[in-house]
Amino acid sequence: MTRLKLHDERHRVTRVGWLRAAVLGANDGIVSTASLIVGVAAASAGRSEVLVAGVAGLVAGAMSMAAGEYVSVSSQSDTESADLARERGELSAQPESEREELAGLYRSRGLDAETALKVADQLMAHDALGAHARDELGISEITAARPVQAAFTSAATFTAGAAAPLILAAITPAGALAAVVSAGSLAGLAILGAVGAQAGGAPPLRAAVRVTFWGALAMALTAGIGRLVGAAV
Repeated sequence: MTRLKLHDERHRVTRVGWLRAAVLGANDGIVSTASLIVGVAAASAGRSEVLVAGVAGLVAGAMSMAAGEYVSVSSQSDTESADLARERGELSAQPESEREELAGLYRSRGLDAETALKVADQLMAHDALGAHARDELGISEITAARPVQAAFTSAATFTAGAAAPLILAAITPAGALAAVVSAGSLAGLAILGAVGAQAGGAPPLRAAVRVTFWGALAMALTAGIGRLVGAAV
């Protein structure tokens, strides 16, 4: 008699909702605040002006991220709710047609007609709306929109990300401020990219290179504009 070894499968897709918001928030916090600090410093501003700009950028950015994520994910949630309401009405008005539709989906995935109908019948008997939401609309517990979670996650991680270049600006000698903030922020971006990729089960090196490249580009452009504006005024 054979014994099957049971194992606990841990799929990373369950983290997709909060992980996306967390990585986006932290990345945005580092890039936008570091770029702002470097740009203001390149305009020959003093440390106090640089720190004021950095703090203002942190607060404004965190609120913007929270509001943006909440509005965006709420729109997704509204669309999902409308689709579910429509599907609920169709199930009530024409259950046989919905049964055939669900069975057709299973046939398109490789089941024969008889098995597809049996699967559709059993799933609809258990939870008709849930079966159609998952297999027809692509809505599941894992992927469902959560506006409040996304807003708080983005705001918190943006603040954490923005705090790093701000702290560096506060403790670095004025002459080396732009260079130290740039280098420290790029290192932070590389670590963030690698950790985010690792948490999601993706190759960490590719993610680290990707976020570091775009961060370096943003800081270089902002520093150049800051130097031009500083010279002009």
